[in-house]
Amino acid sequence: MRSSGFNPFFKSLVNSIVSWCASPRVTYLVFEPFFLLLGRRRNRTDIELARVQRALVVRLDEIGDVVLTTSFLRELRRNLPNAWIALVVKAEIYNLVECCPYVNEVLTYSGSGHGIFERRRRALTLAWKRLWPRRFDLAILQRWDTDWYDGTLLAYLSGAQWRIGYSERVSAEKQRLNAGFDRLLTHLVVDGPPRHEVERNLDVLRFLGGRVENDSLELWLTEGDEKFAAVAWQNHHVRDSDVVVGLGPSSGNAPLKQWPVSNFVDLARWLATEYQARVLIVGGPSEEPVGDLIKSAAGPSVFNMAGKTSLRQTAALLKRCQLYVGNDGGPMHLAAAVRVPTVALFGSSCHHRFGPWGQLGNVLWSVLPCSQCFQDNHGDRCRSCPFDRVYCMLAITVDQTKGAVARVLEENSKRYPSKHI
Repeated sequence: MRSSGFNPFFKSLVNSIVSWCASPRVTYLVFEPFFLLLGRRRNRTDIELARVQRALVVRLDEIGDVVLTTSFLRELRRNLPNAWIALVVKAEIYNLVECCPYVNEVLTYSGSGHGIFERRRRALTLAWKRLWPRRFDLAILQRWDTDWYDGTLLAYLSGAQWRIGYSERVSAEKQRLNAGFDRLLTHLVVDGPPRHEVERNLDVLRFLGGRVENDSLELWLTEGDEKFAAVAWQNHHVRDSDVVVGLGPSSGNAPLKQWPVSNFVDLARWLATEYQARVLIVGGPSEEPVGDLIKSAAGPSVFNMAGKTSLRQTAALLKRCQLYVGNDGGPMHLAAAVRVPTVALFGSSCHHRFGPWGQLGNVLWSVLPCSQCFQDNHGDRCRSCPFDRVYCMLAITVDQTKGAVARVLEENSKRYPSKHI
């Protein structure tokens, strides 16, 4: 009896000690004297872009978040033409940015799926081996939301004398889960009204005193990526005159953003019948079974490339399409970045913040009182649903989507007169 009562107490005590040791306060108390000794803490409070010789950008986020950062990277290089710029991303994102012409090096870090001490060890190892030798002047975080992946910690451990990011006070959730993170930054961006993430990213540069000339997104594809797409077209007998529509039928790890797969099947059949269109399924390895299901149900007009491509290869395939239709997710942003007209399906997530960027983006959104867009604390998406089914996604009908697709393809008939639209 005593043992069963002691074990929960001991476990709680150990967890409390571990959390305290890994807290921002302890990190600051341990490492600040170290950086002072190294001369990495100068008495200059104002950031002077003209004096930045080495800058670190930390973007430990998912595909879409990184795509929405591409305009920031270009504009940062425009403002720092001679600086050494390093970018840190998750390993799964490396392929997307490894050819970016605006950074000098791309580093990877994994801050998820490990115990807190292991994550601290990994962060410190990266800092010691790759960041400290660079002696960064400036570290930049664009993430507005809760920092789940140790981005703030990496910025601090880089040793950069100036460290800028969005304050923990921008949302109630961030203030609760990232309490004390502001201590690790030297300059805090306090957010204003809700707006798109592209704008929020660029606002960090404006806060630094930089000039933004162009807010468009871009991706950096190689000749090999373009050749891969050309071969895929040949292998699946896609003709130059064919109308090709990309479908993104999965929402990744966010089931509340999922439009029913049966709706995608109906849409694919309609596209084949109404427009004699070919339908391209894209996505990661976990989406391959969904793609096979749609292909099996909708017929030979569908070809499934989900799980068979890198991120850049996916973008190269989408670049050849006349339209993309999909849930809020990475492929949607890839399509928008390569200037493909997009019909994006939004329900539990906020299209004001994460809709397809650019003039070719179209959003279908069901207006429900429970939407994040109507809450006082305007988050990125609902974490749970109060109902027995996701009504916000179910409210977007197949007929409504067909109407949006028809309007876009009609516009495309002017852009692609050789296509039989």
